[in-house]
Amino acid sequence: MILLHHKIGGSCRKVVYLILSVLLLSSCYYKAPALDEEGLSEKTKDSLTYLYERHYTWNTNLEVVDDSISLECLPIKDTFIRLNKGDRVVVAEFAVHPADSVDSVWVKLAHTQDEQGWIRETELKKSFVPTDSISQAIHLFSDTHASYFVVIFALFVGVYLLRAFRRKQLQMVYFNDIDSIYPLFLCLLMAFSATVYESMQVFMPETWEHFYFNPTLSPFKVPFILSVFLLSIWLFLIVALAVLEDLFRQLAPAAAIFYLLGLLSCCIFCYFFFILMTHIYIGYLFLALFIWVFVGKVRKNIGYKYRCGHCGEKLKEKGICPHCGAINE
Repeated sequence: MILLHHKIGGSCRKVVYLILSVLLLSSCYYKAPALDEEGLSEKTKDSLTYLYERHYTWNTNLEVVDDSISLECLPIKDTFIRLNKGDRVVVAEFAVHPADSVDSVWVKLAHTQDEQGWIRETELKKSFVPTDSISQAIHLFSDTHASYFVVIFALFVGVYLLRAFRRKQLQMVYFNDIDSIYPLFLCLLMAFSATVYESMQVFMPETWEHFYFNPTLSPFKVPFILSVFLLSIWLFLIVALAVLEDLFRQLAPAAAIFYLLGLLSCCIFCYFFFILMTHIYIGYLFLALFIWVFVGKVRKNIGYKYRCGHCGEKLKEKGICPHCGAINE
């Protein structure tokens, strides 16, 4: 007689409970600045107003991302200050020019005490990025050229691994997968995060812009959709650790590395696929289909409550193993 090793499925329930708990604790919206509080100076009130309306305010630190940019030395016309890529500035002043047909809002930027100039807000947002590391990561991740490189890399790795999979029967996500729901769950989280991200870009660009200039890693005290997005990112990192633990426990190091490359390609594909599909409003249908596939796999795993103590294969009930013939009690 051979004893069964353990029951499975408990880890799935723990992950579901974690998702429900963090969603219930998330906040709902950005609170408008309390300008009626006593003790606030007029300058502070103006600063809070600019923060709420423009998403940045005085003393916001910015960095040039274009090769070069020119600041106009108003009120002296045709006098400019040239800044190069990587130069840092601070927001010093705002001005409104109603007669300007291009952009009525002008922003004064200070590079040094002696080098200060004005620029239209539209040009500022196009040529500068906040110096905060999270904002710069967002800018890098959304950069078009970087996106092309990542897509080409993912396609190259994916095609290479697919050929290797056909020849050597390597294990890959969903196809000949390891005994774990976490890899597919990781891809689903990437698809979900991409869908939420693009939804904000399409339906709530102001919310995303405020987050871009005032980033945080906390899912609390932010609008609900941002809370969901940040929670999905945190959960993605947690599940990634679970994937690594299951992967190197079940596979040899070399096979695990190949599996990780395939998983990376799948995640990259999910990100860009759901970004594009959500932009044309059919990404939600594909996400629902993905969730249906994932739920099907979870049900399949839960249906097998036991493992054979001899060969390790899954069993629905105790008794004779249909794979090796051993008797499990």
